[in-house]
Amino acid sequence: MIKIRPSVERGAAKLDWLDSRHSFSFDQYYDPAHMGFRSLRVINEDRVAAGMGFGMHPHKDMEILTWILQGALTHRDNMGHAETIRPGELQHMTAGTGVVHSEMNPSKDQPVHLLQIWIEPGRRGLKPEYEQLFFQSGDLQGKFALLAGPEGPVTIHQDVNLYATRLVPGETARMKLQPGRYGWLQLAAGEIELNGNKIEAGDGAAISDEGAIICQAAEKSEALLFDLA
Repeated sequence: MIKIRPSVERGAAKLDWLDSRHSFSFDQYYDPAHMGFRSLRVINEDRVAAGMGFGMHPHKDMEILTWILQGALTHRDNMGHAETIRPGELQHMTAGTGVVHSEMNPSKDQPVHLLQIWIEPGRRGLKPEYEQLFFQSGDLQGKFALLAGPEGPVTIHQDVNLYATRLVPGETARMKLQPGRYGWLQLAAGEIELNGNKIEAGDGAAISDEGAIICQAAEKSEALLFDLA
């Protein structure tokens, strides 16, 4: 079964420096029908204006992933990390017992476009952690490449595996979905057909009781796929 979460139905927050779209309830946007999916709690698509961003703020007991689509984002935290994230790099932070960080667009004239993802951890009170890893574009092309998970290149402290794919028109990526597992596909760019369903940029799709996930691109596309318990 595929249940589409259309881009246009997402929650929104619009400021002079931020354009944010929320797949699930977040901050002042509340929809009891969209509180998350399995352990996936937040998918926010953010566009942050040049020179702007989120000042120092706290998080606790959450697995936080950031995937840059365009531009760059500078991260600083109270663990001593000061890093800039660019397209192709996945950032992971275990908030655990508590972290404080900032996220700023370092460009003087270009916005940054990103996805921020929150996943509920398998247990509370974890030691805070930071990871950042670059993935070659070729490693993602035409297949679902594992980015993160309990035993992935980047760690997630939950029974979740995160995959990404980039497709050119007519190209197909496939993955088996094991019995009892669930999927969430978030289309970051382009247009695809997901198991016979049209999916456009910004759309999400909850997947259950499907033996396989088959994505065929109608145009140049990029998607994230979560394999969830």
